[in-house]
Amino acid sequence: MDLNRRAFVAAAATSPFILGAGSAFARLSRGPVLKVGVIGCGGRGTGAMFNAISAGQQSGCTIEIVALADLFADRTQRANDALAENGLKTVPANRVFTGFDAYKQACATDADIVILATPPGFRPIHFKEATAKGKHVFCEKPVAVDAPGVRSFLESAAESRAKKLKVVAGTQRRHEQCYLEALARVDRGDIGRVITGRVYWNMGSLWNVEPDPAKTDVENQVRNWLYHSWLSGDHIVEQHVHQLDVMCWVMGGLPTAVRGVGGRQARTDQRLFGHIYDHFGLEYEFPGDRFVFSMCRQQDGTDGKVEENFRGTEGSVRLRSGFAEISGLSPWRFEGKQPDPYTQEHIDLQRAILSGESLNEAEQVANSTMCAIMGRMAAYTGKDLTWDQAMSSIEVLMPESVEFGSREVAPIAIPGQTKLMLPPPPEAAPAAAPAPAPASGTPG
Repeated sequence: MDLNRRAFVAAAATSPFILGAGSAFARLSRGPVLKVGVIGCGGRGTGAMFNAISAGQQSGCTIEIVALADLFADRTQRANDALAENGLKTVPANRVFTGFDAYKQACATDADIVILATPPGFRPIHFKEATAKGKHVFCEKPVAVDAPGVRSFLESAAESRAKKLKVVAGTQRRHEQCYLEALARVDRGDIGRVITGRVYWNMGSLWNVEPDPAKTDVENQVRNWLYHSWLSGDHIVEQHVHQLDVMCWVMGGLPTAVRGVGGRQARTDQRLFGHIYDHFGLEYEFPGDRFVFSMCRQQDGTDGKVEENFRGTEGSVRLRSGFAEISGLSPWRFEGKQPDPYTQEHIDLQRAILSGESLNEAEQVANSTMCAIMGRMAAYTGKDLTWDQAMSSIEVLMPESVEFGSREVAPIAIPGQTKLMLPPPPEAAPAAAPAPAPASGTPG
């Protein structure tokens, strides 16, 4: 069953989920039971929930949804209704949690796995709680919106590995067959040494939610979270992180520096589109004098392009969902079976749990998220910056605690005026005291 999470996001704003699966899920269930809690029951979380259920049929287990958690009751109700409409057992009321602490209640249940699919700004604290409670995790990308959030996520990642927990991220290209086969060929040298690349996510606009004057600023912004960087990180972080993850995969490591531009020309209505940009163009620098150009935009009426291209000393590779091609001395095109990657990532997670094999993508997705954040920082400020500078940033977009109430829309970043928020340089060590002058008449 192919369930595209982006389609679920669009559907969530307008109608209940009708998947048309009938009782097929229950009829095909078998094997050991893995219990799943869903934290974030909007389009993305509900889509991931059904991906997990579908995956159970192929990984040899039964998936039981045992907890639903969301800030809003209408979201948990929609997810429960979707289970019922597909002939599946619904979650009882005492395991349906709402409010800002709903994630803690879901993590306190007997769930084996939790799905983290709230707006990304909440991801670090949710992952920290899930890890503390010993849960395996499927976490949607990105995993933070600022450097302090990434650092927190990395701390939890280390704890997760120490506990031998399994973590799979929503960077589904890492589980997509055409990418896996192509990158295996790149790794063995079919295009030689990779020296440069170009990655794109160019498209039209996405959904938005009209602000409701009867609701608080915070609720309106959370319901329209794509357009507020404290929740989404801007679209370079929320969406283009996919291509930047592939960039790090192909280039074999992390960038050392970035420079770039960005702005907003088409989405100028702050009431609907908050303060985020609608286009970015960036250049990432890698060790060995290698570079990758990155472009992303969300502007209606423009040409779309969602793919990754890399050139090596002996050829090139071109990648996009469902397609992979190598040109040069070892030409090749993917013609194999292409399982649904949105389901495959859950199959891989479930099989790792059942077999005990090592699988933890937390550090990987945190680093890819940081690549996107540093790109946003460079474009917002107009400043070149290094990886180390970006990782040390003290800019906090996501507050420590959130509650319903007033919150102004953040100002639109203006390159040259918006400042990088870096820690102050360490104080210079005091100069050593001069040696005393030798006494009169003694050797110097």
